[in-house]
Order: sequence, then C-alpha cells, then structure tokens
Amino acid sequence: MLRRLSLRDFVIVPELELDFSGGFAVLTGETGAGKSILIDALQLALGSRGDAGVVREQAARAEICAEFDRPEALRPWLDEAGFDAEADTLLLRRVIDAQGKSRAWINGGAATVAQLRELADSLLDIHGQHAWQGLTRPAAVRALLDSYAELDTAPLARTHAAWKQASEALAGAQQRQGELARERERLAWQLGEIERLAPGADEWEELSSEHQRLSHAQSLMDGARSAVELLSEGEANAEDLTQRAIEGLQAVLDYDPRLQQAVDALLGAQAQLQDAAHTLGAYLHGEDMDPQRLQQLDERLSAWMALARRYRRQAAELPALHQEWKNELAALDAASDLAALEAALQQAARAYEREAKRVSSVRAEAAPRLASAVTQAMQQLGMAGGSFEIALLAQEQPQSFGMESAEFLVAGHAGSTPRPLAKVASGGELSRIALAIAVTTCQQQLGSASAGVGTLIFDEIDAGVGGAVAETVGRLMKQLGRERQVLAVTHLPQVAACADQHYVVAKALRDGVTCSDVQPVAGEARVAEIARMLGGERLSSTSLAHAQEMLELSAHTVPGAKPGSKKAKS
Repeated sequence: MLRRLSLRDFVIVPELELDFSGGFAVLTGETGAGKSILIDALQLALGSRGDAGVVREQAARAEICAEFDRPEALRPWLDEAGFDAEADTLLLRRVIDAQGKSRAWINGGAATVAQLRELADSLLDIHGQHAWQGLTRPAAVRALLDSYAELDTAPLARTHAAWKQASEALAGAQQRQGELARERERLAWQLGEIERLAPGADEWEELSSEHQRLSHAQSLMDGARSAVELLSEGEANAEDLTQRAIEGLQAVLDYDPRLQQAVDALLGAQAQLQDAAHTLGAYLHGEDMDPQRLQQLDERLSAWMALARRYRRQAAELPALHQEWKNELAALDAASDLAALEAALQQAARAYEREAKRVSSVRAEAAPRLASAVTQAMQQLGMAGGSFEIALLAQEQPQSFGMESAEFLVAGHAGSTPRPLAKVASGGELSRIALAIAVTTCQQQLGSASAGVGTLIFDEIDAGVGGAVAETVGRLMKQLGRERQVLAVTHLPQVAACADQHYVVAKALRDGVTCSDVQPVAGEARVAEIARMLGGERLSSTSLAHAQEMLELSAHTVPGAKPGSKKAKS
C-alpha cells in the first residue's frame, strides 16, 4: 500500500508531501489543475521514462519519493539485489536533473531504472482514462485474459523458441551442406597434422626445462665440482675452517658461557655445509651428459615451433588449439547430421504443440467466465441488455504466445450483434466497458491466491459516464477499497462522495509563477468541493445541500448495494 508521496520541483509543484491510508481515496480539482501530476510522479518513481521536461522551470532537479508497505513476497528479491529487506517499508526515490540525467534509489541503495520497473508490478496497477485503447490491441487482450486465468505462458514461449531454433538449424544445415563438407575437410586435415605431433598438455614446459638443463650440462657440472671443492675437498675448505672455529671457542668456553650461542650457531652451520656437500656429490654422480637426448629434444622442440608458426600461435598454445579444433569438428558433424536435426525439430514441435494445447484449453475455459463477469458489470454501468464476449481466433501460424489470438466483442444493448471493441462508436460506452473490465479483473485478483498488487489507481477512467451510472462507479470503487487501497482521479461528484479520503488539486500564481498544490479536505471544505463539482464555481445553497446529502448517503450505503437502494445505518 502507498503510504507517502513527496515531490520537489516536479512540473509545476514546488514542494508537496502527502500521507495516504487504506480504503478509497479520490483526487479532484478543476480541469488543468494538475490532477494527473501525482499519477505521473508515481509512474516515474516506479521506473517510467523521464526527461528534463519534468523539472520545474528554473529548478536544478526534480525529486520524487514514494513510500510503500513492503510486500513480503519482495523480501527475497530485495535481499538478492543487495537492498535492505528487513524494513517494513519500501522507499523509492528518483531524481531527474535539468539535463535529463536520472538517478534512483531503493531503501537508500543506488538502483537502476530497470529495478524500479521490476518493483512496479508488485506495488500498484494503473488503469488510465484511455484504457479502452489498449483493449483493442490483440496482445493486450490476450495478456488480460491470461492474467485473469492466472496462466503462465513463459513455458510456451520457451518451447516456441526451441522449436524455432531447431527449425533454423535444420534449414541452415540443408543450405550449407557443401560449405560444411569443405569446412569439415579443412578441419580434419589440420587436426591430422596436430595429432601427428600429439602435443601433451604440459609437454612444452617439460621439454623446454629439460633442454635448458642438458644444453648447459657442462656448466652445471663445473659449478657443482667447484662448490664441492670449496665446501669439503679443498685444502682450505669451509668444513675444516668451521671445525677449527668450533674447537677454538670450545677451548675457552669455560671462561665465558656466553660464547655457547656462537658455538651452537657454528655447529648448525657445519651440519648444513655437510648436507650441501653430500647433495652436490650425489648430483655429480647422478648427472650424465647425454648428447643423443639433447638432439632428440632439439628435434621435438623444432617440430613444436614449426607447427606453431604455421598456425600463427604460441608453441605453448598447441594443446589448447588441438582441443579447440576437435570441438569445432564435433560441432560441424552435428550441424551436418540432417537426420539428427530433423529428429530434434520434430521433438521440439511436439513439445510446443503439447504446451500450446494446454494454454488453449485454459484460455477456452477462462474466456466465457471473464465475458460473463464483464457482462454483469456492464448491467450496473448503464448498459442494460448489453453483452460482452471474447473471441479466440486461430492463428495461421503458431506463435510464441500460442495458436490463437483473442478479441473483445461488445453489444451495447439488447438485440444488437456483438462487434469488435474497436468498432464501438460511443466514447462513453468505451469508457464504461473499460471500467467494467478493470473492476472485474481487479475483483478477480482480490479472490486470487496470488493476491495481486496492494494499490489500484484509476486515472479518469470514469470519463463519459454520469447519473446513476456514476453512483455505481463510486460504489464499486468503494467496494474495492475494502480490500485494496484504491486511488481515483475523477471529475464525478457521485464518485468523489463515496471516497474515504478526498484530496483537492488546485493551481494558483505564486510570485508570478503557476504552481499546483494538493490538500486533503474534510467537513465543510469537502462539501464545498463536491458542490463545485456539481454546479461550478458559484456555490448555491441548493448545490451545497445536494453535496451534503450525497456525502451522507454514501456514508450510510451498504457496500455492494445496488444504485438507488435505501440507506442502511452502519
């Protein structure tokens, strides 16, 4: 549910902060006062496209903050995205500067506009004043029907994508058979060359290391012999000198025990010198200069480098190149295996057909239920005898959304033939049908286990209606407000009188600049606003009395009662 909305330097609003509660709330005001500004601000806070035009003239930036109750279902999403998931509220902030650059935050953490849009579907649902226009588009009609049926079409889209991919793979293979054969022959010849060399995974490093050792074998032997001579075998070697130092210190150790530390160090050094001499002796006895092995290494390294130069690679990369070509050859074999590709295509087609039939079955079952519910709503909205139907039309070619499209058909009164919604001439009828669909689908969401969003917004969707129908619209919205937060921008006093909260949008000049403001009204101020909606700026005693009567009647009308029913004390 929307708890608070604050604006700063947004369009013609210098500064505004509004608190909201549950139930049914209305926004009213004169034409041009900016009633839809709040709706535009909410849409920006939830990721709609914004530009520099939303920044108030001469201001540096526009700022919108919207605070919602945090739906429990969003906790995992917030946690995974790195936002604070423990808070009970969800604070969305959007800033757009005078150059059109946008920044966004979720619970104080920097966010992307795409992340704001992801949240929108879980927080509010907006029904605009031209909602009927979307209902003439097949995609929108199908999406609404699928939503009403609680139908997940993602698996169908995946099977269609797999089918399309399998079809393209087969067609490509059929067209490229000659090219694939030539490519396979080239790869096979290259693989033959590299497999004759048979480069091991770590062989290049091992060959290089052994070659370096054998090519410097004489230097290594000379160095080792020289070291042994100095350590233990020469006339003045390190071991003898160390032993003489130890014996000299031990002879005087009784006179000063502090020399023991030096003696211990020399004894340790003597042991290390003996170990080094032993190791070098073993090295000299085990090392053998092998000219034949060196020649073998030269030849092997030369073969590696020649193949590497031919294919413009580093020698150490040959094992990886070998595996790369093997993978390419396997892929080419698979791409040229027409029988396997045809089998994969048939399997993908069968998977799509199974899923499409399931989707079609669900739509066929849901369509008459939705049509019946909308027809009933139309009777309450001044279209007695009218009917609503949903036609499921078979597609010439299967699509990612299924094997049928959907179209809304409407008969405005008894005895008339249902026609496509786009051909219904009356603007008032179109608005009422859109309202009937909106109310029906919202009521269905209320009874759904998935619960839907917490806030419903109706932006002048009641345009073109009046009288008893307007009373019904107000009653239906009030009824929805018992389960959800409902916010409506309206010009109908009958709707405004049914609201639990009432906000008035007004435009005025401040220091020569036009500004818009929104204030909650109650008591006499609300009576005056309803009277203005009834009869214009000149408030007569008759319009004020009528407004008072409307408010009293709506306050004591049992939710769900039909228009014109008697008042019932709550």
